Amino acid sequence: MHVVPIRRVAALIAFSLSASLLAACSSQGWSSGQATGLPAAGAASQYETSYAYDPDSSDSAAGADFSRLGPLANLLAPNQTFGYGADKLLVFRYQQQFDCVVGPHSDLNSIGKPADEAPEQFKSPECAIGFTSPIAPSGKATSATDPLYILVPFFETNKKTGAFTKQLGEALKKLFGFVPDAFKPDPGVAVQCPAPKDKPGTCTMHPLQINLGPVLVALGKLPKGTNLYVPLVNHSHLLNNATINQKPEWWALTIVLVEDPKAWPNAQGTSGITSLAKLREAQSKKEASADVPSNFFLYFGSYVTHKGMGQMPGM
Repeated sequence: MHVVPIRRVAALIAFSLSASLLAACSSQGWSSGQATGLPAAGAASQYETSYAYDPDSSDSAAGADFSRLGPLANLLAPNQTFGYGADKLLVFRYQQQFDCVVGPHSDLNSIGKPADEAPEQFKSPECAIGFTSPIAPSGKATSATDPLYILVPFFETNKKTGAFTKQLGEALKKLFGFVPDAFKPDPGVAVQCPAPKDKPGTCTMHPLQINLGPVLVALGKLPKGTNLYVPLVNHSHLLNNATINQKPEWWALTIVLVEDPKAWPNAQGTSGITSLAKLREAQSKKEASADVPSNFFLYFGSYVTHKGMGQMPGM
């Protein structure tokens, strides 16, 4: 099992990202200096590299071992996933697709023009990690929007299982020295996205790709202005205790890289990071990174599941 710590780095990009984030993210033992010569992956420009993944390809035929999730997972409706909160197992019911907000003055694609002058920025959704929007899709301030913590398995449980694609695996090894379970069709731990009904690299009402460029640039892993598009990572969800029973609304996604597999929550929610308090404890022990912001929002309602195999909420 490959486990790499995540701790010290300097400042993250604009928008008031805390130094503690980079302190957490650089403790990975990531080498300083930029990764150059990443494997060819369909670069659209000098500022963009995209590791595309086709969920219908033969590479994805095996998929994840969903037996880890237990029989309750088979009761999920097509627009539902699990989540955690207050040490309980939750069901999220999605009412519409995701949104990723880019302001009019942003040059996220680094093409030298702000978004309001460059519609080509939006040829595909711009869901970026380490980049934030002050405004949520609801029109409210992001700071006034309930957070959803995205737990990402940033450790490798089995070196024999590959990444979504060979090229992506080579790039990850060059960047980090290993291939995290977050980027594998069959991760070695139970994850809530993809759900049993979903193909690898997909999840209901989620995008098919995300941009890691902003956070990797901030960590000094890529040249300034670089965008790095990768398939949607495997992940699980965590809510504040006060929001575990909530009507549908927009949620602001905060990303956390869980680096110690012992801190990873099991499928039933009886161990690992299943509450905000346990997340903060794991972060204090350097078992997980500090909070990483994004411009990514999901729209769903949350319900506590019934114990055992009773009727699922919303079904």
